[in-house]
Amino acid sequence: MPMHIPRPRAVPSVESDPAADLGAWTYGAPAEEAPRPQETADAAPSAAPANPHAVPPAGDDALPEDPHHHGTRPDDPCRDDHVRQADPHHEEHPSPENPASSAPVAEKAPAPAPLTLLLIEADPGGSAVVSEILASDGRPVRVRTARNLTEAERLLTDDVNCILLDLDLPAPGRTAPSEDGAAEDELAVLKHVLRIAPRHAVLALTSSGDAERRGPEAVRVGAQDYLVRDELDGRLLRRAIRYAVERKRSDTAERRLTESRMRAQENARLERGLLPTPILDGSLLRFAARYRPGRSRALLGGDFYDTVRTPDGAVHVMIGDVAGHGPDEAALGVELRIAWRALTLAGLSGDDLLTTLQKVLEHERHSEETFATLCQVDIAPDGRSAGVCLAGHPPPLISRPGEGAHLLPYEENGPALGLLPDARWPRTEMWLGDAWSLMLYTDGLIEGRDGNGQGERLGEDGMADLVRHHLAAGLSGEPLLRETLAEVRSLNGGELTDDVAVLLLERG
Repeated sequence: MPMHIPRPRAVPSVESDPAADLGAWTYGAPAEEAPRPQETADAAPSAAPANPHAVPPAGDDALPEDPHHHGTRPDDPCRDDHVRQADPHHEEHPSPENPASSAPVAEKAPAPAPLTLLLIEADPGGSAVVSEILASDGRPVRVRTARNLTEAERLLTDDVNCILLDLDLPAPGRTAPSEDGAAEDELAVLKHVLRIAPRHAVLALTSSGDAERRGPEAVRVGAQDYLVRDELDGRLLRRAIRYAVERKRSDTAERRLTESRMRAQENARLERGLLPTPILDGSLLRFAARYRPGRSRALLGGDFYDTVRTPDGAVHVMIGDVAGHGPDEAALGVELRIAWRALTLAGLSGDDLLTTLQKVLEHERHSEETFATLCQVDIAPDGRSAGVCLAGHPPPLISRPGEGAHLLPYEENGPALGLLPDARWPRTEMWLGDAWSLMLYTDGLIEGRDGNGQGERLGEDGMADLVRHHLAAGLSGEPLLRETLAEVRSLNGGELTDDVAVLLLERG
């Protein structure tokens, strides 16, 4: 017959019934640690061998002393666990008697992060009351207490989630509430807190006598909600705190979204207004242009262009590119375009105009390293000839019936504006003919990839091939520019990174 080895009791002088011992063993640890199995065996070397089918006691998990007990109890709720530990090959199968053995264990939902509440309360007992109310709900809320606004500013750190403000606090600059209530702003203390804590949620705490009057007014001024002091309880206060925090987050996100939309609309109106309107009244030339800035969500980049017909009938067309990307470059491009139009209408052209335009750039640029390239074409009143000036810019592309598209000669290309103080820009005269198309562009159009898998630039020659292909297909004007840009983006494998401006003048 197997001998049971008793476990030493935690409190030997107190006897308890087996049922009580069983409950303590199942749900709580004994007051003192019981001897380990090996220690028990050493203490009783003459004990008979244990029953191989019984589960030996193990430390704190040993069964309480029971003179009628051998091994595990049949009704022991932890019996199966001990069997599994004793037999590593034991495999549990669902059964009608134990349907929960096959049920998946539900994962415990993570506890909400503790909130930090800043209580601004003149009453020294107010903090204890609020802490006691919150503690009664059993969920963690850290409470900081400030007796006045000066102390509140010191305790107001980024980890504070919500402010509970007593509206009966003295107004800023006062040590006690004014006896003449009509002579002061009743919400002055709230307005002060909203100024020093614009990013924090605020709950207004008011007394029951004026809650219906001051509470809604506090919300109108900027508090997330108001509470009545006499009606506080743990559940209401905790829910109000979390509601105020979430409402503040929502209000802040909505305000930022509205501000972002307004800025985008203002920028869109501004940038559209800064794009040029060609002055071609009375001219037989047809004009088309495409513009795409490289900056994300921008309407205007550092590229610029313009077209003006002067009183003598000549048409002057210009396209340029300020080096760099960003609002400073975009602003400088607008200034150069406006200056070019004013100088052209004043009668300047060629080298004289570009020399003056360089002075404008030198005075308006934000860095001495900023420069701009430019191409200017002056078309004679009859439309059959033109003069071309290049300032570090790619040459125009001309096409005539039966000739296809080719680049204009650019051996006389001058330096970019802003590089050399005494630079000169020679003018090249050329014959256009009766019918022609002239395309001016910025380098963003030719710096994309050529699509052959080698990662090489498209270049002027590759761009000319694309235009020839579309001209052979019968395209002209706006459709020609649209399809050319679409194919350049397709060859590049996506959007182009640089600003792109392309304009087209056609005759005949």
